[in-house]
Amino acid sequence: MTALAPGADTLVAAVTAMSEVVHAGRSADDALAFAESRPDRSAVRAIVLGTLRWYLRLVPAMRELVDRPAEQIEPSLRALLVTAAHQIEYSRSAPEVSVHLAVDAARGLGFARATGFVNAVLRRFVRERAALFANVDGELAGRTAHPEWFVAALQHAWPEHAPAVLDANDRHPPMVLRATPRDEYIAELAAAGRESIAIDWCPSALQLAHATAVSALPGFRDGRVSVQDAGAQLAARLLAIPPGARVLDACAAPGGKTGHILECQPQLGELLAVDLDESRISLVRSTLTRLGARDATLAAACAKVRLRAADLAASDALGGEAPFDRILLDAPCSATGVIRRHPDIKILRRESDLDSLVATQRCLLERCFARLAPGGRLVYATCSVLPRENEELMQQFLAATPAAIALPWPADVALPPGALRLAAGVQLLPGVAADADGFYYAVIGRRDL
Repeated sequence: MTALAPGADTLVAAVTAMSEVVHAGRSADDALAFAESRPDRSAVRAIVLGTLRWYLRLVPAMRELVDRPAEQIEPSLRALLVTAAHQIEYSRSAPEVSVHLAVDAARGLGFARATGFVNAVLRRFVRERAALFANVDGELAGRTAHPEWFVAALQHAWPEHAPAVLDANDRHPPMVLRATPRDEYIAELAAAGRESIAIDWCPSALQLAHATAVSALPGFRDGRVSVQDAGAQLAARLLAIPPGARVLDACAAPGGKTGHILECQPQLGELLAVDLDESRISLVRSTLTRLGARDATLAAACAKVRLRAADLAASDALGGEAPFDRILLDAPCSATGVIRRHPDIKILRRESDLDSLVATQRCLLERCFARLAPGGRLVYATCSVLPRENEELMQQFLAATPAAIALPWPADVALPPGALRLAAGVQLLPGVAADADGFYYAVIGRRDL
C-alpha cells in the first residue's frame, strides 16, 4: 500500500481510539493506551478528546449528509467521518487539508473503496456546515454537545449555574498541581521558564499557565509534585487527621488523595487504602512509590499504608478491622463534574446508570460509617454535580441513621469561591469563580447514643 500522507497516520490512530470509545464503550484513557508509545501521542490524544467533546454536536449536523442508516456504515468509517468533521470545524488546519487527510486515512483503515464516499460527504460538510450547525444549535443540548438527559438534570438542579457549567465542560481544563511548599515550587518552575500562579483558596495548589507533559514537570519523578485539581485537594484537608489516627481511604485508586493524606499528616498511625481489584491497587502502589522518593519523612509515612483489594459493598470486607478515626469515601459516581477532563463521559454515561450508582454509594456509605469510631470523621466525596448522588443521598442517610451527624465545614479550610453551601454538604460546580472541577463534599461524624 502507498505510504499515507503526513498526518493521515495520526488520524488513523485517532479514529481507531474513537471507534473503541463510541462503538465499544471503552473509556478514552483505555482506548488511547496503545498510542502512549507513539511519537505523535499528544496529537492523537488531542484529536480524540476534541472529537469526543463535540461529538454530540457533530453527529446530528452530519446526519443528513449520509444517504443510508448509520447502522449500515462500518463503525470505524463512521468514526472517521465524525473525527474528520471535528478537524474541519475545530482544528487550525485548512478544511481542504482535513478532507484530504481523511480520504487518505480511509485507505489506512482498510476502506479504499469508500474514499469517494468519504470525500463527497466531507466536501458537502465543508460547504454546508454553517446551515447544518444552525439546525443543531437551536437546542441547548446540541449547541453545547451534551446529552439531553444531563442538560435537563443540570437545569433542574442548578438553573442559575447550568449555562456556565455546560460552557466550562466544553473548554480545555486547566492543569493544576499539588506541591508543598508551593511557593518554592512556583519559583522552581519560573527558573525553568514555566509560568504558574498560586490558587489562593488552596494552600498546596498552583495552576500552570500552559499545560505540559507530566514527565516534564521538575520533581515529578521524585514525588515533589502531583497533578491534582484544586477541588480534589480539599478531601484530605477536610479529614483534619490528628497524629496517630487510624485512617481508611475507601475507593483509593489511583492514589492521589491517598498521597495527599500522607502529606497532610505524615504522623498518622496507620492508613488502609482499599479498592476493588488488584489492578486498581497497583495504581495506588505506584503513586506511593513515587511520593515516597521525596524524603525520609514521607517514605516512612508511605510505609504505614496497607493496601487491600476488596469490594467494600460486601458486608465482611472490613471484618477484623478496628474502628477508624478518619474515613475518606471517594465514592464511584457519574463523574459528571469532570466532563471537561473526560469528555467521553458525555457519550458513555447514561441516565439509567444513576439508579445503580446511587445504590452503590448508599451501600458504601453505610458500610464505611459502620467502621467509624465514635467521635470520628467521615468525608463523603463525589466528582458529580447531580443532587441524587450528593445532597439528596446524604440527607436520606442522615435521616435514616441516628448515630450520624452532619459536621460543619472546618474553619481552617477555605470555602472555594462560588461553592454552594447546601442543607447537607457543599457543592462545587465547574465554571464558577473557583474554576475547579465539580465536586461534592459532606463531612459527618458518629455520636454516642
